[in-house]
Amino acid sequence: MTYVYAIDHDHGLPLPDVAVIIGGKAANIGVMARELGLPVPPAFCISTAACLTFLDRGWPEGLDEEIRDHMARVEEEVGRRFGDTANPLLVSVRSGAPVSMPGMMDTILNLGLNEATAAGLANVSADPAFAETCRNRFLAQYEEIVGGELPDDPWRQLRGAIEAVFRSWMGDRARSYRQREDISDDLGTGVIVQAMVFGNRGADSATGVVFTRNPATGEAALYGDIMFDAQGEDVVAGTHQTEDISVFDARMPQVAGELRGYATKLERHYADVCDIEFTVEQGRLWMLQTRIGKRSPQAALRIAVEMAEDDGFPLSRSEAVERVARYLVNPPVVAAERAEDVPVLATGLAASPGVAAGAIATTPEAAVTMAEEGETVILVRRQTSPDDVHGMARAAGILTSTGGLASHAAVVARGWGIPAVVGASSVRVDGESVMIGERQFAEGDLLTIDGTSGEVFSGAIAGVAIIAPEAAKLLLWAEELGIMIEGLGGPLDEARETAESSGDLDRDAVMRTLHIKGFALPDGIAEAFFSAPEPVSELLEGIAADGLAESMGGMFTLTEAGKAVSGGLIAADRDLWGRAPAEEALESLIPLDQRMKDVVTRWQMREFRGQQILNDHSDPDHDAAVLVDFGNLHGDATIWLESLVNGLPRLASYLARLVRAAARVGEGDHGYIASPRFDSYHNVWFELHEDLILLAGRNRADEVAAGRA
Repeated sequence: MTYVYAIDHDHGLPLPDVAVIIGGKAANIGVMARELGLPVPPAFCISTAACLTFLDRGWPEGLDEEIRDHMARVEEEVGRRFGDTANPLLVSVRSGAPVSMPGMMDTILNLGLNEATAAGLANVSADPAFAETCRNRFLAQYEEIVGGELPDDPWRQLRGAIEAVFRSWMGDRARSYRQREDISDDLGTGVIVQAMVFGNRGADSATGVVFTRNPATGEAALYGDIMFDAQGEDVVAGTHQTEDISVFDARMPQVAGELRGYATKLERHYADVCDIEFTVEQGRLWMLQTRIGKRSPQAALRIAVEMAEDDGFPLSRSEAVERVARYLVNPPVVAAERAEDVPVLATGLAASPGVAAGAIATTPEAAVTMAEEGETVILVRRQTSPDDVHGMARAAGILTSTGGLASHAAVVARGWGIPAVVGASSVRVDGESVMIGERQFAEGDLLTIDGTSGEVFSGAIAGVAIIAPEAAKLLLWAEELGIMIEGLGGPLDEARETAESSGDLDRDAVMRTLHIKGFALPDGIAEAFFSAPEPVSELLEGIAADGLAESMGGMFTLTEAGKAVSGGLIAADRDLWGRAPAEEALESLIPLDQRMKDVVTRWQMREFRGQQILNDHSDPDHDAAVLVDFGNLHGDATIWLESLVNGLPRLASYLARLVRAAARVGEGDHGYIASPRFDSYHNVWFELHEDLILLAGRNRADEVAAGRA
């Protein structure tokens, strides 16, 4: 069996099949080197089969010989020898799985240094400080990743590094990430051994990461970061201050021009946006890595349109529509320009982007009524709770006077794509009256909110929001091409198709669930019970016929008589379980709840250049870290909740729902983290918390006031 391949080896297979053999990173480097002729440092790659063999029964027989043969070819290409004390070849050792797992496994740079080779590097580079920096970095990485004492022999160093990368496939980070992303443990990782090129060789050297187009806006311009006189890990680690890629043109115009040319070539080869890592060593550009770049929904729409409209670009209109079809189910809206002299009435936290104008409604019931009468509504509340969701669902925008970016209003609004401003402290709600600063507004008066800036304006500003032009164009193309968009791949549709009755659906259970939810559509209750909607609708209609529930805008809520009955059911559960165990369960939830809030906030918001911005999911390392934390939280929450089920068996339904939501997240449907549109992890978690509060004989308002909720 062959375990090692030259990086430019022609496997004669489609790219996805090559990725299975040597890993996606190596496969894409091979495309740059073999098919596109880009400047790639000489390298060889070790197959995923070698990794799996190592993990199963140890170091593969014959692997040492293959590595030495391929190292000799690299030595010949670069004119340096590995382990040579006069002019040493140093290498990097990188992981590369068949599917992207950013930041989950290990990388070692500058391998091959010892006291003698470091002296040789210092001499040949005429820069002892450079050689010392490289050695210190190597020592630190080797100690952290491989462990044990650093061997003096470069060949032993190399084997130790390769073994460490193999082992990292089964490390906690990697396993948690694969579980969340539903990636098989059977794939293994490839290993890339590549001649080092140095971005830390002085002012004419640099390293950077760029997208071929802006992943946040879709603008057709290079977007990314660069560091001069630095190594690549400094950029991606987030521990050093980088500069915008635009400075590259001023500092190194010729090399910057080369990078733009290569970026264009890569885009046209892949017919998509590319994410590129590069290094400049003393004025010479080297391409280290490329892959298809992630981008925000808004950017995806713009990019699809502009690529399809470019006659020279290899993307058809039908391919463009199909690529972004999921974003066209609920087309995004964008803010139109407004006059600069429009006075700002109040400012809060920009919780959910977009601009909305409408009539003030101070209660969810008023929001439903006004919306059914054809009005566009801004729901203004001190804070929101699950009892408000029927009104929130009918509102064009949400404004609250308290709460932060992890508040109920913020989380729900972002999940639904509703513009929201929260924590606007100058807003005071008193009955049907709203005071904003010194101005008084009544229900029905007009407000405009900007969830991108956090600003609030009096009246309706003309042309505040329009459907994104790119979305409108793509929908037109879809119609012309006969491509169906409506309802495509919605997570709720998937849930309905796969739901199976759990046999736990009865009148009391539905009433108890409706008590906890506050308001719910029949579909929402059905999903909570793994049931089809029809039997749930029949039960709800029967409950309503008995005067225990009522329907508002299609959503059901309990009447006062119904709340008395359901409250009695919960009180009976409290007697069965005992108040003390319920209180202990509630207290033990608090640290997990703080972790839950942190995960949801970081999934929806991220830090960019010192500011909190909406997470457009263009930073794969940020998202990967959040998903790992989500997986760890789910594991701990599962153990905790399992311990409660013996005391109150019906709590098992929450466990089943959390497991389902986590599985959906693992399948890549990340809306199941916090979207309020379906039975997401956060939704189930919120209901579980509310249930425990009631079982302990407390109320949410007191828990919030005490800082426990």
